[in-house]
Amino acid sequence: MFKKFFSSPKKDMQLLNQVTQFLEQYQQSPFSFGLDAAMKEWQVKRDGDSICLCFTAYFACQKGIEQLATAVVEKFEIDVDVELDYHIEPVRQHGVKGVKNIIAIASGKGGVGKSTTTVNLAYALAEQGANVAILDADIYGPSIPTMLGIEGARPVSLDGKSMQPIFVNGLTAMSIGFLVSDKDATIWRGPMASSAFAQMLNETQWQTEQGDDIDYLLIDMPPGTGDIQLTLAQKVPVAGAVVVTTPQDIALKDAVKGIAMFDKVQVPVLGVIENMSYHVCEHCQHPSPLFGEGGAMRLAEQYDIEVLGQLPLHIAIREHSDQGENVITENTASEVSENYRKIAINMAAGLFYQLDAKSPQTPTITTIAE
Repeated sequence: MFKKFFSSPKKDMQLLNQVTQFLEQYQQSPFSFGLDAAMKEWQVKRDGDSICLCFTAYFACQKGIEQLATAVVEKFEIDVDVELDYHIEPVRQHGVKGVKNIIAIASGKGGVGKSTTTVNLAYALAEQGANVAILDADIYGPSIPTMLGIEGARPVSLDGKSMQPIFVNGLTAMSIGFLVSDKDATIWRGPMASSAFAQMLNETQWQTEQGDDIDYLLIDMPPGTGDIQLTLAQKVPVAGAVVVTTPQDIALKDAVKGIAMFDKVQVPVLGVIENMSYHVCEHCQHPSPLFGEGGAMRLAEQYDIEVLGQLPLHIAIREHSDQGENVITENTASEVSENYRKIAINMAAGLFYQLDAKSPQTPTITTIAE
């Protein structure tokens, strides 16, 4: 155990002040604008033979807090405890009960791993301590029940007016796959699909298994940018959207259409996720960009959006998804899991910084009386 702390009251106070000053100047991701911008409150206090860093954060950021605590330990050679509470609020007002923030996960085309990304991001956010739900809006190919390992689950209604969601591994879920068979869903016309989606969104009793409100509802959108996708984007009070693509030129062209769709309905695009960015050889560990490289970066530069992260083409992701498992909890120390965690935090931070009235990126409007 480190012995630097509490050698004398005066030195103790000096050390506390030094740590406080260090935190005041800390601007590493996801706290790029400083702790004051990301926190409702924070403080440094004595806690026995260590110090306690106490935070109340506006967005899911546990991994970032752990990195910050590690930086304090390494710099000051002291023992550190951390207390983290969340004060996550809606960044856009809406009428969906029990839900604070809605994030659409979309893709310009199918086959880019959108649903797999949605599920693993949900688990990554939940691991950070947030309350997370998934709404499977992919009416024509609902895959979320399979990926969550709850095929055959059926929601119940306690009042004859609303549906109870399905709870699984700390997540809350609703899908058309819980209500009808895949074959029935695939023959629906646009108005039927849109009506079914609106019913799932507005008539589900959104809450955690413990009865708490949902901090982040991730909507797995249908692939493409046609009338159905546009209608859903218009009907849903989405706070922000994420576009999933691969490095392939054809996928990037379709991703551009997705960005344009959200721009049309005035939904901010929080960033793009490049899936299948590279393949790591299981024998020599050499990364190979099978589908091209640099595509997401070029897209982000062209349309002034963020690259939230890059994910590899990895057999473990496919295996866990097929088995109704997830790479986040099954292999917590893997590079793939770390990638999902970083993307999840970047997404949550981007939602807050772009849209919340407390955000340092929100312009201040001053009225001057003449």
